[in-house]
Amino acid sequence: MTAFIKPPSKIPFLLRLGIWMSDKITGKELEVPRLLSWYPKVAISSAVMESLVAHRDKNLSKRMLKLVRMQASFSVSCPFCVDMNSSEYEKSGITSEELAALMDSDLIESTYTFTHRETIALEYTRLISKSPLAFPSELIKSLKENFTEREIVILASTAAQVNYWARLIQALGVPPAGFAGSCQLPEEEEWKN
Repeated sequence: MTAFIKPPSKIPFLLRLGIWMSDKITGKELEVPRLLSWYPKVAISSAVMESLVAHRDKNLSKRMLKLVRMQASFSVSCPFCVDMNSSEYEKSGITSEELAALMDSDLIESTYTFTHRETIALEYTRLISKSPLAFPSELIKSLKENFTEREIVILASTAAQVNYWARLIQALGVPPAGFAGSCQLPEEEEWKN
C-alpha cells in the first residue's frame, strides 16, 4: 500500500533539512513530511506543532500522555497513528492487557491497572476523538476534580494533535511505517466502518 500521491521531485532546502531531522529522530524515512512538501506552509506549521507537543509534564507522566496518544489513535482508527504511537508501549509501563483495553474501550473499566486519573483521561480522549463532540457534565466534573486546568489543556491538545495527524495522514493514504514491530495491529478490515 502506498500513499495517494507522490512527493514533489524538488523539495526546498529548509524542508529537506526538516525531513532529514524527522528521519533521524524517528529512525524511519517517513512519507508524511515529504508529501507535505507540496505545500511548505503546512509542512512547517505541522513540524512546529509536532515539536511542541507534550510527551512529559511535571504532573502528567510519560505513561499518561502515551496512553492518551494511543487511545486517540485507536479511537480514530488510524493505522499509521496506532503504529507510531503504540511502538515501544512497554517502555512507558503499559502492559499488553492495557493495550488490549485501549483497542476495546469496553475493557477499560475492568482493567484494574489503570489509575482513576488514567481512566478519566482515556474517556475524555475518546470523546475528543468522536464526532460530534459531546462532553457529559459528569465527566467534565470528574475531569475538573482530578486534573488542574493546565493538565486539562495538555490532555486536550495531546488528543487533538493525534486527531490532526490521523485526519491528515488518512486523507493522504499514508500506510503504517513499521514502528510497532511488537504491537499486534488489528487487521485492515477491522478499521473499516
